[in-house]
Amino acid sequence: MDVLIFDLDNTLYSAERQLFSLIDVRINRYMIEIVGIPAPEVDALRRSYWRLYGVTLQGLIRHHGIDPEDYLHYVHDVDVASRLVPDPVLRATLAALPQRKVVFTNGSLCHADRVLATLGIEDLFETVYDIRVATYQPKPFEEPYRAVLNSLGVSAKRCIMIEDSRDNLQTAKRLGMGTILVGTGEKPDFVDVHLHSARQIDTALGYWNLAS
Repeated sequence: MDVLIFDLDNTLYSAERQLFSLIDVRINRYMIEIVGIPAPEVDALRRSYWRLYGVTLQGLIRHHGIDPEDYLHYVHDVDVASRLVPDPVLRATLAALPQRKVVFTNGSLCHADRVLATLGIEDLFETVYDIRVATYQPKPFEEPYRAVLNSLGVSAKRCIMIEDSRDNLQTAKRLGMGTILVGTGEKPDFVDVHLHSARQIDTALGYWNLAS
């Protein structure tokens, strides 16, 4: 395998850190205070947009005409350092891996940069692919995956996707990637390896050595 494609939030750090809860609050505030959606309607609307489009942003673009750049700046304006700290164990693990490493996130580049810098691993990744990679089309739709593969210049079968989202991994597997699930819960058939933490990524790669 040539390229390791890492999700960002709740993958490179534990979901127990609750960083995304800060973003979640900002999304609700944006919908209420900026877009003008009545507060009692926000939760149901977000669930509907997630089901239809994969992210709240796409629903707001399609149905409310919002500026996606304004949205991304607003919702990711959170204090990352209040929830995350440098992770020397993760750094050592990633630094020892010979494969190319990139981040592929439904968040924004500025958010990814802050997270990676706070974890102390920003220099270990070749690049970050954010929600802009396919005109704000998110994972698990295939378009952003294909855009990432095209940019990397590699085939899906030479890549491993590391994610906390089963839906996102299902698309990766359908395209031919290896799949590693990070976090708790059941391991579906389309997941090759299930890890508790991204710190264990070095142990997971043996799966492909044995399979080759």
